[in-house]
Amino acid sequence: MQIDIIKNIKDLAEPLAKEKGLFVVDVELKTGSGQAELWVLLDSEEGGVNIGACSDISKELGFLIEAHELFDKGYRLNVSSPGLSRPLSDKRQYKKNEGRVATIKFKNTEGEYKKIEGVITGITDDTVAITDEEEVETDIPFEAIVETKIIPVI
Repeated sequence: MQIDIIKNIKDLAEPLAKEKGLFVVDVELKTGSGQAELWVLLDSEEGGVNIGACSDISKELGFLIEAHELFDKGYRLNVSSPGLSRPLSDKRQYKKNEGRVATIKFKNTEGEYKKIEGVITGITDDTVAITDEEEVETDIPFEAIVETKIIPVI
């Protein structure tokens, strides 16, 4: 049932996000004791996610959730960008992070797990290229990626 609610919320949120030039990265539903907590995480292919867009989408999405009666009890709705600490989870996030330092964990053709840290230097429909500190560029198929985290440079 939780999977159905998440899918329904994502289906409701996607057109709202698209109107603002954004896309839905993830929808999380945290339940347990007390009130359910719903997180809708948004990103853009270029630029950032501003608080005004999150606020507008939150209001509209809250109205749609109520109209579709997706929750029978109270819930808290949070609409936000994923933030730097969250791994990239959508191909569309890679392009705007080109030129940034990242750590990519992936499974190579022999089935071994590997990890590379370097600068994202290219993106195609199927691969991301990362160049390590020795200037060695590695192309990694998106399907082999386990996790990509951007490393903030201060």
